[in-house]
Amino acid sequence: MSDSNPYEVPPHPTRLEDLEFEPNADDRNLALIAHLSGAAGILAGGLIGFLGPLIIYLMSKERSPYVVGQAKEALNFQITLILAGVVFALLTAVSCGFLFPLLFVPVVFQVVFAIIAALAVRDGEAYRYPFCVRLLR
Repeated sequence: MSDSNPYEVPPHPTRLEDLEFEPNADDRNLALIAHLSGAAGILAGGLIGFLGPLIIYLMSKERSPYVVGQAKEALNFQITLILAGVVFALLTAVSCGFLFPLLFVPVVFQVVFAIIAALAVRDGEAYRYPFCVRLLR
């Protein structure tokens, strides 16, 4: 801020890493639920894994930037997995079932990366999924 204008607004941080705060236990728990709820969606065939992160994102929109950022990241990963599942299903159909094992790739990615994300957010770190199409920014 300059001395000439006392009403000048400081620039808003654009990345989660630029924010100067430590997430509290409630924030970490909500972020943990956002990441693990996607893995729980596997029990329903993997098609509703995006609902948990979406609900947490909508509930926490004005509460905590940490929870919002982690819920967005989890939601983006769920959307990426759904798109990958559709592509792999089409490839399996085109190959007359020869590429059937590809259908399990999104499931394995979901379980492995949900556990890694849960361990990271439990410690208050901001987790970013690899191989993720970030539609929500």
